[in-house]
Amino acid sequence: MTKFKSLILFMGLVVFFGHTVKAQEMPIEPEIGIVEHLNEFLPDEIMVVNESDERVNLIDLLDKPTVINMVYYRCPGICSPLMDGIADVIDHSDMKLGEDYQVFTISFDPTEGIVLGQNKKKNYLGLMTKKEDAAKGWKFFVSDSANIAKITKAIGFQYKKTGNDYLHAASITFVNQDKKITRYLNGTYFLPIEWKMSIIESSKGNTLPTINRVLQFCYTYDPAGQGYVLNVTKISATIILFLAMVIFLFLIFKPKRKANK
Repeated sequence: MTKFKSLILFMGLVVFFGHTVKAQEMPIEPEIGIVEHLNEFLPDEIMVVNESDERVNLIDLLDKPTVINMVYYRCPGICSPLMDGIADVIDHSDMKLGEDYQVFTISFDPTEGIVLGQNKKKNYLGLMTKKEDAAKGWKFFVSDSANIAKITKAIGFQYKKTGNDYLHAASITFVNQDKKITRYLNGTYFLPIEWKMSIIESSKGNTLPTINRVLQFCYTYDPAGQGYVLNVTKISATIILFLAMVIFLFLIFKPKRKANK
C-alpha cells in the first residue's frame, strides 16, 4: 500500500513538472522569433516588387523548392551575417542554384525600395564563387506593408520595430513548388548537408522538424542582444524532474534489508 501511495505522489510530481516544462517550451505567440508553420501553405497571392522594379505575385514564382529569408537591407545587426551564411552555403553546396532550388530574400521593411535590394545582391555576387548561379537563382524583393504582413504571418516570422530599426531572429524557411512549408533552419550558419537534405525533402513535399530543436529547447532568443541565451529556468525544471524520477524510483523499488535475527 505504501508503494502505491508513493507511485501516486510520483506521478503527480511528473505531471506538475511536465506541465511546467511544456508551458515554457511552447509559447503560443512569442513577440519576437519564429513560430513554425510546418505542413501549412502560403496564401495564393503575395505581391512583391522584383529586381526589375516589376510588381509580381511571389506565388507564381514557386516552380521549385524555395528558400525564403526575411531581412531588411539597412539592418545593422544579424541580417548581414544571415545573408553571409546563405552565400557561403550556396558556394559550398553541390545543389545547383537556379535549377535544383532558388532563394528569395524579401525585405520586411515597407519603406525600402528595390534599389537597396539590387545593391545588396550586387555586393554578394562580387563576393561569391558561383556568381552566375546566384545571379539567376538568388532573387531579391521588396513589398508593401499589407503583403509583408501576409508572408510574415504565413511563415511565422515575428518581429518588432524599435525606432528606425527592427528586432528579429535569424531564420530561413523552405517552401516547395506546391506552396507547402516544409522546413526551418535557424541561425546564420548552415551545413551543406543539412541544406541539401532540406532541399531534397522539400521537393518531395516531406516535412522535416528543425534539427536544432534541442538547442531551441535550451536556448531562448534575446532580442536586446540579437542572439540566443541559455534558458536556465527551463533546463533547471527538466533536471529537477529527472532527479525526482530517479529518487522516487529508487525509494520505491529498492530491496528491503532483512532484519538481523
